[in-house]
Amino acid sequence: MAENFAVTIDVREIPPYQRHPLIFGRFNELRPGEALQLVNDHDPRPLHYQFQALNGGQFTWDYLESGPALWRVRIGKLAGAAAPAAATTGGSCCSGGSCG
Repeated sequence: MAENFAVTIDVREIPPYQRHPLIFGRFNELRPGEALQLVNDHDPRPLHYQFQALNGGQFTWDYLESGPALWRVRIGKLAGAAAPAAATTGGSCCSGGSCG
């Protein structure tokens, strides 16, 4: 049975500097219990670290597909997650945001 996602974000065609702000913005719009699907052409591990730093304990991260050409990740918002911090909607953990 296929899971329904509140939103699917395919960042493969999005400029790198726009990826993390877009992903965090969409995550912040999720209601507790909802999830988004991230589609990427490389392992988004740096993004996972950024989620841990900014939203620790408020999200789930599950690889649905792990390369080598395509990565799909389910990012869920846990019930009772706090309102987003302003810092989560901008910036990047990497130079130029290319790790998104």
